[in-house]
Amino acid sequence: MRICFKMRKFFFLIQYNVVHLHRKQIDMNKVVYTLVTVLAMTSCAESYNIQGSSTVSSLDGSKLYLKAVKDQELKNIDSCDVVHGKFRFAGLLDTVRMASLYMDDESIMPVVVEKGEIEVKIDNANQRVSGTPLNDKLYEFITLHNQLNNEMGELSHKQSQMLLDGIDEQVINRQLNEEAARIAQQEDSLVTNFIVDNFDNVLGPGVFMMMTAGYPYPVLTPQIEDIMSKATKKFKEDAYVKEYYRVANEIQARQNGLVDDTTAAEPAPAAPVAPAAPSVLAPDSLHTPLTNAPQP
Repeated sequence: MRICFKMRKFFFLIQYNVVHLHRKQIDMNKVVYTLVTVLAMTSCAESYNIQGSSTVSSLDGSKLYLKAVKDQELKNIDSCDVVHGKFRFAGLLDTVRMASLYMDDESIMPVVVEKGEIEVKIDNANQRVSGTPLNDKLYEFITLHNQLNNEMGELSHKQSQMLLDGIDEQVINRQLNEEAARIAQQEDSLVTNFIVDNFDNVLGPGVFMMMTAGYPYPVLTPQIEDIMSKATKKFKEDAYVKEYYRVANEIQARQNGLVDDTTAAEPAPAAPVAPAAPSVLAPDSLHTPLTNAPQP
């Protein structure tokens, strides 16, 4: 009997240890599963990676900032140093957004922060962002826009040459005004069509922001009215677009005497991504380069 009792006790201990080890294994499996799940979620989270190179000597050794409008304020998303002409921004992507590359308080160029490998190249002649769909689309537009901007800039050189050639000043003015009007119309169409084609992604509101940035206060131009008449609900609900359009309508109503002008004019919406001053020849157009590399 004693032997049987001891045997039962022995087998009980074995069974207890087996059950205990089994429970520990289950607990360990839970821990491992949790860790694997967290790692999988982290690895599946979308991220951005911006690799940059520059041949502009004044950028070397400086700190660059990636900034975007958030909650109607221009805020830093990321920062890095330029070392031997190379720089890099990287991080998790909470949302696709239109941003701008800054050196101190000077805007250099717009960048769409989106999933993928983004490449930034900066030199004295050209600045470009490529590698992801929205950045490729944006810089195709910027290239076309800058070509028109260069054509407008050439008109002053053309005027000087025509004067040297002894052409009558009235003839010169008439011809150059016609050319300026043609270029301005092309530019307005380019900007309007681009915004309309991109109403429902960040490019539409982003370029609208750049287009309106140089005005001293929100105004309603024929171009803006045309864009808003075609706008989708998503575009109209963009924070910057919505606030700009609201304030612009209020100011116009005051100017037209439709409301009692007893309060000060509302401030303009949040600081834009890439400021651009409007042109005297074509106030509806951007008419300035959308990229602005520092000089060496």
